[in-house]
Amino acid sequence: MAAKYDYFVVLAAMRTGSNLLEANLNALDSVTCHGEAFNPHFAGNLQSDTLLGLTLEDRDADPMKLLKAIRTAPGDINGFRYFEEHDPRILKPVLNDHRCAKIILTRNPLDSYLSLKIARTTQQWLLKNVKRRVDAQVTFLAQEFLDYLEQIQSHQHMLRRHLQKTGQSAFFISYEDLTEMDVLNGLAEWLGVKARLTRLDDTLKPQNPAPAVSKVTNPDDMARALADVDQFGLHHTSRFEPQRGAAVPQYVAAPKSALMYLPIRNGLEPVLNQWLADLDGGKTGDLITDRNRKQIRAWLRNHTGHRKFTVLRHPLARAHTAFCQHILSTGPGSYKMVRNYLRNRLKVPIPGQVRDTNYSVAQHRDAFLAFLGFLRLNLNNQTPIRVDGTWCSQSRVLDGISGFLLPDLILREEDLTTALPALARDIGHSNPPKPSTRAPDEPITLDQIYDAELEALAEDVYQHDYEVFGFGAWTPVAPRDAK
Repeated sequence: MAAKYDYFVVLAAMRTGSNLLEANLNALDSVTCHGEAFNPHFAGNLQSDTLLGLTLEDRDADPMKLLKAIRTAPGDINGFRYFEEHDPRILKPVLNDHRCAKIILTRNPLDSYLSLKIARTTQQWLLKNVKRRVDAQVTFLAQEFLDYLEQIQSHQHMLRRHLQKTGQSAFFISYEDLTEMDVLNGLAEWLGVKARLTRLDDTLKPQNPAPAVSKVTNPDDMARALADVDQFGLHHTSRFEPQRGAAVPQYVAAPKSALMYLPIRNGLEPVLNQWLADLDGGKTGDLITDRNRKQIRAWLRNHTGHRKFTVLRHPLARAHTAFCQHILSTGPGSYKMVRNYLRNRLKVPIPGQVRDTNYSVAQHRDAFLAFLGFLRLNLNNQTPIRVDGTWCSQSRVLDGISGFLLPDLILREEDLTTALPALARDIGHSNPPKPSTRAPDEPITLDQIYDAELEALAEDVYQHDYEVFGFGAWTPVAPRDAK
């Protein structure tokens, strides 16, 4: 029967018990963990500058050579420990390799943070004789710990998501599990080796077994700081909204200038397209758009000093425009099937044909309020209707765009009068035009119905956008002259 894995990696952080885990792995017959094989400062173990016949210079010149040496070393299975600070060139090949067993070791972040501070203070990184233990207290620094926590959690999130996306599983083991022989033997079973532990390795001793409050000089400060740590994600909102692609064919470049618009669909596209055309004295038909990735890359190479921008709009105004143009309207651009679903299934109060005599301002407010209620369900993937690009979260669109290109500037609707001419001057235009006024929503504008209830519902629907972009209450954008 073929071996389950060719080699393994222990994905951990400093002061999580990785030395103890390595010691117990090495206690298994025909299993070898080669330490921190890709630590920038040594090879495998402290003060070692060679590993499996390769020098530090050999490894740094081509880390894949050492990875191959580990994979093919004698024994049933070989592996190594990898920390986030180690050679980043090796991480992706290892994570993508289905023949590499991933062991993810974790520890309470507060304990690992304090242990790391104590080790740096005492310079005692391993303890084999308790008589030589160096005792010390450290000062808890709230912001330092929060930064450390963010780094640890972000790295672990990246590992978990990568394994999910590549259809792999890992063996998760915690610091406390390292004293459980049954768990370590379960790891041996998972690795596909026959050997089992009959006793735990007791060479290494716990260095700081005392409670956290006794390890710091300021326990009261630590308690107050940790009271504000949202351990259970009380303010975290799960995002079930589908991810979006880069939407490359929608990118629009000026006919001559080294300027490209990366649209977030929000009703401002006609204004921005016209401004790009006016910038070079042409027509909108002269704009460069509907290109693929290869063609966009060619444009970037051919336009040295290029600038790329996108434009945000207040979520409430953007949703209102989407409602008027695609749901309320029955003309070109209307989403008739979505409109029928909203009218017939969700009972959104929209008349079959909107006329001045059958659709009042009060009816419009009620209909738009109901549409916002639909969006709350739709963006959480709770309806059979697609999440359309005209009303999806702007942050989702930006995430998709950034997967291919990063905009140089993220502008806002209310700043376009000054921001666009300034951008044009940056690329050499001495007297650039101002953008024209966006046509008002029909048949009823947002300022005719705006109130606190609509704002609160929009903030609930687009909570992430309000948070990451800092949106406040909507205010009308002042009219502006064409030039």
